[in-house]
Amino acid sequence: MDEASHYRLLGEIGKMGTWTLQLNAALGSLVATIGLWLMWGEAPVTILAAVALMLAVLLTWGSTSLAAVWAWTTALLGVESLALAVVTMIQGKLADREPTEQEMSDILIVMLFGLFSSIFWLTFSYGIFKKFVRADLNSSPEDRTIRRGHQSG
Repeated sequence: MDEASHYRLLGEIGKMGTWTLQLNAALGSLVATIGLWLMWGEAPVTILAAVALMLAVLLTWGSTSLAAVWAWTTALLGVESLALAVVTMIQGKLADREPTEQEMSDILIVMLFGLFSSIFWLTFSYGIFKKFVRADLNSSPEDRTIRRGHQSG
């Protein structure tokens, strides 16, 4: 492969990377918004659409790679899961009456599910940040492409 075709190929990969980053940012914002909808329950559709659009813009603007998009998305899922457990606990404390056995078991299930899922998503996000995002920040895009090309070829 001559040098001109190599640079042409790199340009095509760069163009493809822009739209795939935007697509993954849109999918990540959709996933995070669905998590918010599951947590909030009766959220107005207009607010959810605004959150999804805002998250897509922030993920596209703030992420330099697909790994960063999904690392931030899984971090948001972890925070949402933790918030669900905390909000459920606060609602139980603010109730004027003593909760029934069924309500106590529901609170316990939500607390355990929220805490375990938040630990999972935050740990998963940390792993993505540590493995991919931090490695991407230490090298330039040209170095990564050339290094991958030498490893595979």
